[in-house]
Amino acid sequence: MILLDAITKEYNDDGAVTHALRGISFEIKKGEFVAIMGASGSGKSTLLHILSFLDRPSRGDYFLDGKNINTLTDEELAATRNHTMGFVFQAFNLLGRSSVYENVELPLLYARVPSEQRKIMVEHAVLSVGLSEKMYAEAGKLSGGQKQRVAIARALVNNPSVIFADEPTGNLDSESGAHVMEILERLNNEEGHTVLLVTHETYTAEFANRILTLKDGQLESDIQVKVRRRSKEDFFK
Repeated sequence: MILLDAITKEYNDDGAVTHALRGISFEIKKGEFVAIMGASGSGKSTLLHILSFLDRPSRGDYFLDGKNINTLTDEELAATRNHTMGFVFQAFNLLGRSSVYENVELPLLYARVPSEQRKIMVEHAVLSVGLSEKMYAEAGKLSGGQKQRVAIARALVNNPSVIFADEPTGNLDSESGAHVMEILERLNNEEGHTVLLVTHETYTAEFANRILTLKDGQLESDIQVKVRRRSKEDFFK
């Protein structure tokens, strides 16, 4: 599904060149749950931005479903992002004064989905994260865990091929974080969504079946994780 071949990213600030990524290559198959880890400055945020079309590589090739993104215009990238990708951020990025329904509906409005179909898709997405009773509640008045579940519902409402989760438990308490990770795990296991998770938390990364670790802009390790049963109690250790 995703193939990176020698991806390099450099930033030039008045002649001072910063090498954020140095020849990253790997493949991600459809249906995988992959965690990306690394210390601050390792390049994981830059890599996520390139994977999610928010930035372009300086050199190298990125293939999504066999298509080289270097050949796509910015407009084509934006359209592909809207139809094939969902995003979950640490800061939630919700419209606080809008309802849960209105927040989840946003990607469908951009995609110009008809209103009757939007209603069905929004209700299904909100149900899948267990927030049907909060459908018309003001998003800004929800708890942190509930806000992140709304963000997940918004990410999956378009039935994307891949969900990008950037430190999704970073602003949550342990119990809420566990619930969010269980939802992402279920979306991967039961509904087949490919999930790419950026995290600095080892336990959170263990929800993935594969962990990529970056160091100084290079891929330091690529490890398959043995699947094990997890519990909320582990978050409190």
